[in-house]
Amino acid sequence: MHILVVEDDATVRNFVVKGLREEGHVVEQADNGKDGLFLTVSEKFDIIILDRMLPGGIDGLRILETMRGQNNATPVLLLSALADVDDRVQGLKAGGDDYLTKPFAFSELLARIDALARRGRAENAPQTRLVVGDLEMDLLSRAVRRGGQKIDLQPREFRLLEFLMRHASQVVTRTMLLEGVWDYHFDPQTNVIDVHVSRLRQKVDKPFPVAMIHTIRNAGYMLRPE
Repeated sequence: MHILVVEDDATVRNFVVKGLREEGHVVEQADNGKDGLFLTVSEKFDIIILDRMLPGGIDGLRILETMRGQNNATPVLLLSALADVDDRVQGLKAGGDDYLTKPFAFSELLARIDALARRGRAENAPQTRLVVGDLEMDLLSRAVRRGGQKIDLQPREFRLLEFLMRHASQVVTRTMLLEGVWDYHFDPQTNVIDVHVSRLRQKVDKPFPVAMIHTIRNAGYMLRPE
């Protein structure tokens, strides 16, 4: 993993950097808030280990708040000699993902880094299930149900419904459907979309009291909850 260590205590920083590199990680480091902030906004890291108290007028919490304000969701492990519950709560509320008080064992640091990495992988895992109202689609088993009732779809119908569900409550134009479902980057001047939407409505809407697939005049289509 690519890890950033921002720590002003040279002994602690060297200890952590050396240990992480021995574990096979690529590590960059900073010994003050200004350099730490610059690295967080200019490079991409898998994990950031951030000391809470830093010299230079920019402390760890300010770095953290700046990151989260820029929608930087990189997992952050805060290090601090401040062990009070209020201090830990403040760090977590500022956007920290974990909090480790000094002194600490390197084995515990590694365990916390591994936990943050696993959490990040889980959060970034591909979506396997789509739900819009009472309509459900399992992308792995390719099963579709509405109100618990199974709906059998042909492959193209499945792709069409998946596209509509991923853009639920949004107007989907014919051009979007041609490119996203048929992989056409031109208009074939056929009614292929209308035919497939009609077939899909027969299966997704007709057996149920409320329609979900709507035609938006002069614009396209929209799938929305009941």
